[in-house]
Order: sequence, then C-alpha cells, then structure tokens
Amino acid sequence: MTTSDPAVPAGTPPLGAPFRAALIQMRTAKDVAANVAAASALIRRAAAEGASYIQTPEMTGTMEENREALFRVLHAEEDDPALAAFRALAAELNVHLHIGSLAVRASEHRAANRSYLLAPDGSIAARYDKIHMFDVDLPNGDVYRESAAYRPGELAIVADLPQIRLGLTICYDLRFPALFRALAEAGAGMIAAPAAFTQSTGEAHWHILLRARAIETGCFVLAAAQGGTHENGRKTFGHSLIIDPWGTILAEGGSEPGIIAAEIDPAEVARVRGRIPSLSNGRRFELVMPADQSRLHLVSGGAA
Repeated sequence: MTTSDPAVPAGTPPLGAPFRAALIQMRTAKDVAANVAAASALIRRAAAEGASYIQTPEMTGTMEENREALFRVLHAEEDDPALAAFRALAAELNVHLHIGSLAVRASEHRAANRSYLLAPDGSIAARYDKIHMFDVDLPNGDVYRESAAYRPGELAIVADLPQIRLGLTICYDLRFPALFRALAEAGAGMIAAPAAFTQSTGEAHWHILLRARAIETGCFVLAAAQGGTHENGRKTFGHSLIIDPWGTILAEGGSEPGIIAAEIDPAEVARVRGRIPSLSNGRRFELVMPADQSRLHLVSGGAA
C-alpha cells in the first residue's frame, strides 16, 4: 500500500517491516501500586520476548467502581504515579508501551478514561479519552453507569508507530463501527481496543465484534482484556485477541492474567484492502426519513 492508493489518505506513512506485538491480560484490583507492579512484571517479560509494541487493558491502574472511593485515589495527568511509572518503564525497555487506560482527574467532579501511547523515550506520543460511555442495565441485573464518574471524550486519535499508523479506541467504543471506519479512513492500519468486557457481554459478542471491526476496516485489531473475578466482584471476560485484517485470530488469551503475542506484518493491510477495497468504495449519503424523527448519529437527514 502506498499513499497513491485512493483508499489511503495523503500523508499516511509507508508501511514498515513486521514487528512483534504483545497484549498484557490483567485482573486489575483496587490498589493502584499493586496493579502497576503486576502489569510491569508482565510488560518486562513481553519486552524480553521481543515485543516492540505492548498493550495493557482498559483500567490498568484500578478497577474501583465506587465513585467516592475512585475520586480519593484520582490524580491529574501530570501527578499520576501510575503514568509516571509506566513512562519510566517504556524508556527503560525502549518500547512503545500502550496503556489501555488509566482513570485520571479531568476536573473537580469528573474523571477521564484515558488511553496513553508512550514512546520508547518515555514521552506521551498520544492520548485518547474514551468517547462512548458504558451506561447500561444488563439482563442479569448488573447496572453500569460510566458517565456517573467519567466525562466522554470528543476526539478520535491516530498516532504513528515506526511500522504502521495506530488508531485508538477503548472497550465500549467497539460497538460503534463509525469510529473504527473513521480511524481507518485516517490511515490507521492497526486499531487498539483495550477493554474490560463483562463476562456476559463478552461471551455473547466479544469475538464477533472484534473480528467484524477488523474485516470492515482492513486493519489489524489488538484488544488487551481484563479477565476473571475481580476484587470488587465484577467478572470480566478475558480472551485478549490479536486479529489480522482478514478477520483471522492470530493469538488469543484465556481467562487468567498473562501475555499473548503475534507478529504483525503491515504488508497484510495492503493485501487485504486490495482484495476488498471497501474503504475506497465507500460513498457519502444522505438519509431520507419522516419529518417527525430526529437526526441520527453521524448521518445528515432530510425529511421525506
């Protein structure tokens, strides 16, 4: 794939050589220091095994869901001890370290569910605030109100690795394919989807959604996950996945903490998009609908 390809925006960097990517599967508890230590041990192992891009799950720092308790341990980005520790670790190991998300203080009354791509020198290469809030009542009785503590992000983010352009998402974003398409149209050849999927929704939809997003975009999709029964009683699905642009699962975790890894060949993006050029075949459209309906998300509508 070159920037002369109509499916690739001008300015997209050329695809580079194959590289090893690793996902850290965790079972995050409430104590931030203990979680940082657990993640760091696995990150060191992944780097020692040759990974140059390493991703951790959503809520790497703490799985505290009680709003009052969460705000007692929140820090602004510039003062966050977990972020400082991971920045130092990225520099020590000379890797791109993608912290799936940390809870950071965004204002007096709101947190941000924020993902960080850390460069090999420890600098922050990119940050992304989760756009879609998980506010849901599940059939099993579980109730989640992410918006009670977190403010949603408003910006979609892509960042360049040496070999490929990376799009950033977090967990519930997975159910909004327009975001993934926008990232691919912005030149992403790999999309990160670090997550803490519940056990019930993971069993139903985790694999099919991740594979669909890879197929739709012609991107590698990498999703580091939380897995198992956490200290707060929440059950997460695990099964961290690395999926190629054709939708093939290259590596999969189970329910326990650990590392999964695979070789990412950026040239596969060009091969798949050459076979199914849906990015370049896409067309803008307007939806005609009855005058008494409100406009739909991301679609301009005209009354019939």
